[in-house]
Amino acid sequence: MNLRQIEVFRAVMLTGSMTDAAKLLHVSQPGVSRLIRHLEIQLGVALFERRNGRVVATAKARALYAEVENVYRGVHHLQDIASRLSYAENTMLRVIASASVGLEAVPRATAQLLDEKPNIKVCFESLPTREISRLLLSEEADLAISTAPLEHPALDVRVIGHWSMLFALPSGHPLADRPEFSLSEALSQRLIVYSHEAPQTKLIDLWMEQQGGGRQACVEVRSGNAACAMAAAGAGVAIVDDLSALAFKQHDLVFVPVPGAPQFPIYSASNLSQPLSSIGQQFLGLVQDQLQALQAGAPWHQRSVESLMPQV
Repeated sequence: MNLRQIEVFRAVMLTGSMTDAAKLLHVSQPGVSRLIRHLEIQLGVALFERRNGRVVATAKARALYAEVENVYRGVHHLQDIASRLSYAENTMLRVIASASVGLEAVPRATAQLLDEKPNIKVCFESLPTREISRLLLSEEADLAISTAPLEHPALDVRVIGHWSMLFALPSGHPLADRPEFSLSEALSQRLIVYSHEAPQTKLIDLWMEQQGGGRQACVEVRSGNAACAMAAAGAGVAIVDDLSALAFKQHDLVFVPVPGAPQFPIYSASNLSQPLSSIGQQFLGLVQDQLQALQAGAPWHQRSVESLMPQV
């Protein structure tokens, strides 16, 4: 397969339609159909079944697609390296982050870096933990900020801050205005919990098991921001990280610190074979400063620890 065949085959797999694939690639639909037919003849296998104007991938097409995606990522990596050649050293920084730190801390640090270094270009993406590790190891990213540990011998992982847990309660919830917060009663409410893919899941689940008792999981989400949105709509009570809480702009929630809950690390990570540039080091310092400033100014810190001791 040549690169053009790979591109067209991938487009058809993604869209499920010769017509939509043509639109995606800005070419004619007959041209896409001819190329796919030629590819099937070349390979000697049927890749698609035609049904009511749509195409359905065969098992062999799905197997081929998995390999095509690997090639496609490799081509993009090559294009990324080529594009970086046009920039002088220390003028581009590729940053990836967990969702919660990507809501406020990383964008604020980016803005500050650009104020101080206006010629810098920052490429930023918020990704799941498994993707963060992959991009660092393949040298497709320079620096990661993660709320979940990234364990790999080829990565330089450091603790740069901490996040803590809060209860997100809908405005007017009976537990919101009590001078003493009842942890056992909060855990008996309808709870908004995290899917297994979310970085908070293992940490929060372990802590909740230590508290004992059951719980009513009514909604499952993948991010703290989604948990906040569900709680604000009245779907239930959520345990969220303080960074997601700080980024949630609506006024339909009350955030209450979780009595006796531990803090969890926030990590930076980079590839040991690709040391951080001076710009990367500067950016990392700005992220740490922003984390401290955001969390120090949080309104829930005004509530005294003594008034939040659990009633059990």
